[in-house]
Amino acid sequence: MLIDLSLTIDKQTVAEVMKVPNKMGHLGTHFDVMEKEFPLECVKRVGRLVDISAVRDREVTVDDLTSPIQQGEFVIFRTNYSIDIGYGGPNYNFKSAELSDEVVDHLLQAGVSLIGVDAASVQKPAKHFQVDQRCAAHNVFIIENLSNLDKLAQAADGRTFTVYCAPLNFSGLTGLPCRVVAEVAEI
Repeated sequence: MLIDLSLTIDKQTVAEVMKVPNKMGHLGTHFDVMEKEFPLECVKRVGRLVDISAVRDREVTVDDLTSPIQQGEFVIFRTNYSIDIGYGGPNYNFKSAELSDEVVDHLLQAGVSLIGVDAASVQKPAKHFQVDQRCAAHNVFIIENLSNLDKLAQAADGRTFTVYCAPLNFSGLTGLPCRVVAEVAEI
């Protein structure tokens, strides 16, 4: 079963973003480039979904991680912020997952290849740039604004799955929009 994890972007949203060319790379599902190049071997990864949607008003800790993280995985955090707030809404860029620095260190030490989230970032807006830079220094990209994680949770039912991530081949932008698709094996 294939599940598209990319946000659907309508014509009005594209028109708004085109007014500010520097935002083009940050349209919909994307990652911040951080002076790095997306490694082609990350186009296909083993994915793991971690549901942190019940964690509110505090940082996510390592104890909140429900399963062991494996080297090379694309770890996707389900926050439900994109559902609760709505992509592009007035509060969207001010609400995000709040992974603690301890969790980010844990992911980097585990050797993950990609980190995904259905929110504007994996940390508070004040730390957005720093966490993206810290992960990029370890050749790990954070894919923001994922969608359909409710469908993924139901289909995967705690199992790992295959994730395909294809960033657009743009240059000179601070972000790269990408298409992200999960393939979940039928039981």
